[in-house]
Amino acid sequence: MHRAVRQERDAIIMSVLTMMETIDAISMIASINKFTYRPSSMTPVRLQQISTRVAFFIAGFALAAWAPLVPFAKDRAGLDEAALGLLLLCFGAGSIVSMPLAGTLASRLGCRAMIAATTILISITLPFLACVDSFSALAAALLLFGAAVGTVDVVVNIQAVIVERASSRSMMSGFHGLFSVGGIVGALSVSSLLFLGASPLIATLAVVGVILALLAGFGKHLLPYGSHGGEARLILPRGPVLTLGLLCFITFLAEGAMLDWSAVFLTSRRGVTPGQAGFGYAVFAIAMTLGRLNGDRCVQALGGKRILLFGSLCAAAGLAVAVLVPIPAAALVGFVLVGVGCSNLVPVLYSAAGSQSAMPAGAAISAITTIGYSGILVGPALIGFVAQAATLSIAFMGVATLLLLVARSSHVAVR
Repeated sequence: MHRAVRQERDAIIMSVLTMMETIDAISMIASINKFTYRPSSMTPVRLQQISTRVAFFIAGFALAAWAPLVPFAKDRAGLDEAALGLLLLCFGAGSIVSMPLAGTLASRLGCRAMIAATTILISITLPFLACVDSFSALAAALLLFGAAVGTVDVVVNIQAVIVERASSRSMMSGFHGLFSVGGIVGALSVSSLLFLGASPLIATLAVVGVILALLAGFGKHLLPYGSHGGEARLILPRGPVLTLGLLCFITFLAEGAMLDWSAVFLTSRRGVTPGQAGFGYAVFAIAMTLGRLNGDRCVQALGGKRILLFGSLCAAAGLAVAVLVPIPAAALVGFVLVGVGCSNLVPVLYSAAGSQSAMPAGAAISAITTIGYSGILVGPALIGFVAQAATLSIAFMGVATLLLLVARSSHVAVR
């Protein structure tokens, strides 16, 4: 068994190098193929919009590809639940360390260089996550993977802010919608390949092939710069940026609650069987994706302030419905409302970070992403502590109360 793993490991580097050598050829094919888009007929701004959407798709696609691999990594390394939990913290640690630096690096090197470099790092680390069989090797790979994903997440939002301002219309929700679509496609693709009998390594190499092909075809239209003007510096968040970061923290906390605790709520509080409990997060994710794909029109029509107000109220109401109406169907309806309500909160907050003047845009986006993602990392644990001390229903109502604070702050956060 170990010999087979070593053989797969040896094949990784050759496979990745071969794919990297084909980048130029793939790019040439993408540009001359008559069935693909024709760059000569599009304006630079339009090409930048397309490349930004593709970059968000890649980020979501790559991140979601890791989720189906977790059980395989656990079995391959012989980890218990405690060791697995410690291992998974490495992803968050890598992300949190890299995010504050990403804005400064993007300002100095440009969005194109940063996205390309970190996407290639993702493409190298993913196959290692699919085959290494020791805790230390998995931890190292996951740290690098988390750092790369965290950096990409910051830099694509910096590019999104610049492109949105150049386009003179709301686009941030649509960009984030492509991240959600990428997540759905990535999880389904890897899960389907594994279901059909492919090894984790083969499944991840297929993912890497798609990622590198997209980067080759569209990466040349990413922005060669990374700030509106001037150089972003590593600055502690202050003023409106700190407010935006805290609101992002609450929003990501609500999203994390759905990811980690919706199934537990349905089984423990509503008597749903474990086999059906996954529908809770599924309806939330679908509602959020649809909300983001249609969010730009809503933001254009209502304005960011109203979206922040009504969205946070809708999400808080959804949690209240799930907790206060003691039937499973009501919980699912509530989770749909949470998805719809949360769908455009983060895009509006990112747009606000790009338009404020207290800090450089790159530094501001790095700051609110770091603060916001800490909500995903520590939020589920906080909910668990409250659920242990009281009940999961009270913990959910606590999240709903925090969402009311987002509604209360909407007039301050978005002007």
